[in-house]
Amino acid sequence: MAIKYCGITVELREVVLSSKPAEMMAASPKGTVPVLILPDGSVIDESMDIIHWALSINDPKNWRPDDSELLNQTNNLISMNDDSFKDKLDHYKYANRYPELSAEEHRSQAENFLQQLENLLERNDYLINKQISMADIAIFPFIRQFAFVDKKWFDQSQYKNLQSWLEKILGMELFTEVMKKYPQWGSESKGVIF
Repeated sequence: MAIKYCGITVELREVVLSSKPAEMMAASPKGTVPVLILPDGSVIDESMDIIHWALSINDPKNWRPDDSELLNQTNNLISMNDDSFKDKLDHYKYANRYPELSAEEHRSQAENFLQQLENLLERNDYLINKQISMADIAIFPFIRQFAFVDKKWFDQSQYKNLQSWLEKILGMELFTEVMKKYPQWGSESKGVIF
């Protein structure tokens, strides 16, 4: 989403992780997506690093706050998501791999972060202020995953502001444009100009 928002043209190579292309593994041996290969051959293979790179080139609506307090709040929120919530999400999403607790118990452990987001959304339309920011873009994919583990539970939960926030982002043209299905890339095919 950040690359599209920033108006940066890239060649998109859609890969299936169960069949990782050798070119991808050569560029980034960790074998996860996204992988961004820059024209100079350098590689960025962390989502937040790609977001920061894209915003450093063009940030037309100020997704990266100029205000140092808001920037610190943004970075702290993203760190909480990346350092704690992602792990709890994985335990909930793949509860059969972590049988020491039930799926509901794993879900409960993740709810502290949901409540923090809910509280922020009581004051603003988005996580940091009244406009969308890189905090929203960095965190919403994980809230989306969490919601869809048990959508019925999520929709009936106490997190009404979070539900509205998620629906608002999922309905954005920017989101629907980047979520189109693309053909799987192979060594003999060209990527899609995106």
